[in-house]
Amino acid sequence: MLLALAAQRRVLFIGGKGGVGKTTVAAATALQQARAGRRVLLVSTDPAHNLGHLWNRSIGSNIVRLAAGLDGLELDPDETVRQHLNEVGAALRRLMPPHLAGEVDKHMALSRDAPGMHEAALLERIADTLIQGLNRYDLLVFDTAPSGHTSRLMALPEMMTAWTEGLLQRQERSKRFGDVLRNFGKDDSGLGESVLGQEQGDGEDRQQRVRQLLYRRRERFSQLREVIQDQQRCAFVIVLAAERLPVLETIELQAQLQRSGIDVAGLVVNKRSPADAGPFLAERH
Repeated sequence: MLLALAAQRRVLFIGGKGGVGKTTVAAATALQQARAGRRVLLVSTDPAHNLGHLWNRSIGSNIVRLAAGLDGLELDPDETVRQHLNEVGAALRRLMPPHLAGEVDKHMALSRDAPGMHEAALLERIADTLIQGLNRYDLLVFDTAPSGHTSRLMALPEMMTAWTEGLLQRQERSKRFGDVLRNFGKDDSGLGESVLGQEQGDGEDRQQRVRQLLYRRRERFSQLREVIQDQQRCAFVIVLAAERLPVLETIELQAQLQRSGIDVAGLVVNKRSPADAGPFLAERH
C-alpha cells in the first residue's frame, strides 16, 4: 500500500513517534521509487540526522546524490535559524534608516531563542525546498521530526499565512496614515514630513520594499499550504510500533493533522515479523 501511495503522489511526509523507524521507512520508500525510474529527493527535518547514519555518509544542507535517481538533503534546525536570522537582519537593515542598524542587530540577537523561531525558520526552508523541488523532482519524501514537533510545524502554514496577511493589512493602514500626514505638507509648511521624520520619497520607497517582502512571504506560505492540503499531490504516512504509547501518540497526531487539513493516507506498523517467520520470531510478539 505504501509503495502504491508513493507512486501516486508528488510529496510524501513520513512521521510518527521517535524510534519507530521513520527514517528507515522514508529511505526505503524513496529508494524504491528511484529504482522505479522516478527522480526523488529525500529530505530529513529531524535534528537527530539519522539519514546520514543510515546511508553511511555525510549529508548536510546541500543536496547530495545517494543513489541513481535519488538525492538527499538534511535540514539542520540550528543552521536554518542562523541563516534565516542573517537573511532577515540583512533585509531589515536595507529597509530601516541607517542609524537604526544597531537596533536591528540587537533585535536579531534577542530573536534567536524566541519561542517559535526554530519552527518558523524551518518552515520557510521546507517551503523553499518543496516549491523548488517540485520543479526538479517527481517525488519529495520528507523524513520528519518526532510527532510533537511535526504536528506544530504542519499547523504553521495556515497560521503564518494569516499572520502575514495581518501584517500587510497593518502596513496598508500605516501607508494611508502616512499619506494623510504628508498631505499636511503640501502647503509648504512641512508639517507632514516633520511628523514622519523622513523625506517623502525615501519613506514611500521603504514602504514599497516592505510590501514586496511581505507579499513574497505570503505567497510562499500560501503555496506550501496549498500543496500539503492537496490530497491528490501530498500525503502524510504515520509510522508506529504495535505498542501502547506509539498507538496513542498516532491517534493524537492523526487528529492534529486532520485539523490542519492534511490527509493522513496510511499507517505503517513497523517492527512486526511475518506470521509464518517461524516460532523464534513469533515469540517476540
